[in-house]
Amino acid sequence: MYSDYIEIKSLNFYNMIARIWHGWTSHENAGKYENLLRNEVFPSIESKKIKGYRKISLLKRILETEVEFITIMLFDNLDAVKAFTGEDHETSYVPESARKVLLRYDDRSQHYEIINEITY
Repeated sequence: MYSDYIEIKSLNFYNMIARIWHGWTSHENAGKYENLLRNEVFPSIESKKIKGYRKISLLKRILETEVEFITIMLFDNLDAVKAFTGEDHETSYVPESARKVLLRYDDRSQHYEIINEITY
Protein backbone atom coordinates (compact mmCIF):
# COMPACT_ATOMS: atom_id res chain seq x y z
CA MET A 1 0.00 0.00 0.00
CA TYR A 2 1.21 3.52 -0.85
CA SER A 3 0.93 4.78 2.73
CA ASP A 4 3.28 1.98 3.86
CA TYR A 5 6.12 3.70 1.98
CA ILE A 6 5.43 7.38 2.64
CA GLU A 7 4.46 8.84 5.98
CA ILE A 8 1.31 10.87 5.38
CA LYS A 9 0.60 13.69 7.80
CA SER A 10 -2.89 15.13 7.76
CA LEU A 11 -2.85 18.72 8.94
CA ASN A 12 -5.63 20.20 11.00
CA PHE A 13 -6.95 22.40 8.16
CA TYR A 14 -10.16 20.42 7.77
CA ASN A 15 -13.19 22.73 7.40
CA MET A 16 -11.05 25.86 7.32
CA ILE A 17 -11.90 28.55 4.78
CA ALA A 18 -9.52 29.56 1.99
CA ARG A 19 -10.16 33.09 0.71
CA ILE A 20 -8.79 33.53 -2.82
CA TRP A 21 -8.32 36.82 -4.65
CA HIS A 22 -6.67 37.83 -7.96
CA GLY A 23 -5.06 41.07 -9.07
CA TRP A 24 -3.14 42.00 -12.22
CA THR A 25 -0.54 44.69 -12.77
CA SER A 26 1.94 45.73 -15.43
CA HIS A 27 5.43 44.29 -15.64
CA GLU A 28 6.74 47.73 -14.65
CA ASN A 29 4.61 47.85 -11.47
CA ALA A 30 4.97 44.19 -10.43
CA GLY A 31 7.92 44.76 -8.08
CA LYS A 32 6.31 47.83 -6.58
CA TYR A 33 3.06 45.96 -5.98
CA GLU A 34 4.81 42.94 -4.46
CA ASN A 35 6.73 45.23 -2.07
CA LEU A 36 3.50 47.03 -1.18
CA LEU A 37 1.88 43.71 -0.26
CA ARG A 38 4.85 42.49 1.79
CA ASN A 39 5.61 45.76 3.57
CA GLU A 40 2.22 47.47 3.97
CA VAL A 41 -0.83 45.38 3.14
CA PHE A 42 0.12 42.10 4.85
CA PRO A 43 1.41 43.80 8.04
CA SER A 44 -1.78 45.88 8.10
CA ILE A 45 -3.89 42.73 7.96
CA GLU A 46 -1.77 41.09 10.66
CA SER A 47 -2.10 44.14 12.92
CA LYS A 48 -5.89 43.68 12.96
CA LYS A 49 -5.32 40.59 15.17
CA ILE A 50 -8.34 38.82 13.69
CA LYS A 51 -9.30 35.77 15.72
CA GLY A 52 -9.26 32.77 13.39
CA TYR A 53 -7.01 34.32 10.72
CA ARG A 54 -4.19 31.82 10.21
CA LYS A 55 -2.03 32.82 7.26
CA ILE A 56 -1.71 34.42 3.86
CA SER A 57 0.12 33.10 0.80
CA LEU A 58 1.18 35.14 -2.21
CA LEU A 59 1.43 33.65 -5.68
CA LYS A 60 2.80 35.36 -8.79
CA ARG A 61 2.56 34.44 -12.47
CA ILE A 62 4.34 36.41 -15.16
CA LEU A 63 2.24 36.62 -18.30
CA GLU A 64 3.05 38.11 -21.70
CA THR A 65 1.43 41.51 -21.12
CA GLU A 66 0.89 41.63 -17.34
CA VAL A 67 1.68 39.96 -14.02
CA GLU A 68 -0.98 38.12 -12.06
CA PHE A 69 -0.94 37.95 -8.27
CA ILE A 70 -3.10 35.65 -6.17
CA THR A 71 -3.54 35.81 -2.42
CA ILE A 72 -4.80 32.86 -0.46
CA MET A 73 -5.83 33.61 3.11
CA LEU A 74 -6.72 30.87 5.58
CA PHE A 75 -9.36 31.35 8.26
CA ASP A 76 -10.77 29.00 10.88
CA ASN A 77 -14.32 29.59 9.69
CA LEU A 78 -16.65 32.01 7.90
CA ASP A 79 -17.16 34.05 11.09
CA ALA A 80 -13.42 34.81 11.09
CA VAL A 81 -13.65 35.94 7.45
CA LYS A 82 -16.54 38.25 8.39
CA ALA A 83 -14.45 39.67 11.23
CA PHE A 84 -11.95 40.68 8.54
CA THR A 85 -14.37 41.95 5.86
CA GLY A 86 -17.72 42.61 7.48
CA GLU A 87 -21.01 40.85 6.78
CA ASP A 88 -20.51 40.94 2.99
CA HIS A 89 -17.62 38.51 3.27
CA GLU A 90 -17.02 38.29 -0.49
CA THR A 91 -16.08 41.96 -0.73
CA SER A 92 -12.43 42.17 -1.75
CA TYR A 93 -9.94 44.04 0.41
CA VAL A 94 -7.91 46.33 -1.89
CA PRO A 95 -6.38 49.38 -0.20
CA GLU A 96 -6.21 52.59 -2.25
CA SER A 97 -2.42 52.33 -2.51
CA ALA A 98 -2.82 48.94 -4.20
CA ARG A 99 -5.56 50.17 -6.54
CA LYS A 100 -3.14 52.76 -7.88
CA VAL A 101 -0.73 50.14 -9.25
CA LEU A 102 -3.17 47.42 -10.30
CA LEU A 103 -4.54 47.21 -13.83
CA ARG A 104 -7.54 45.20 -12.65
CA TYR A 105 -8.58 42.99 -9.76
CA ASP A 106 -11.38 40.83 -8.43
CA ASP A 107 -14.13 42.91 -6.84
CA ARG A 108 -15.27 39.77 -5.03
CA SER A 109 -13.10 37.16 -3.32
CA GLN A 110 -13.88 33.47 -3.63
CA HIS A 111 -14.20 31.27 -0.55
CA TYR A 112 -13.64 27.54 -0.40
CA GLU A 113 -13.95 25.06 2.42
CA ILE A 114 -10.77 23.04 2.80
CA ILE A 115 -11.88 19.43 2.91
CA ASN A 116 -8.51 17.71 2.80
CA GLU A 117 -4.86 18.68 3.14
CA ILE A 118 -1.95 16.25 3.12
CA THR A 119 1.72 17.02 3.64
CA TYR A 120 4.45 14.54 2.79
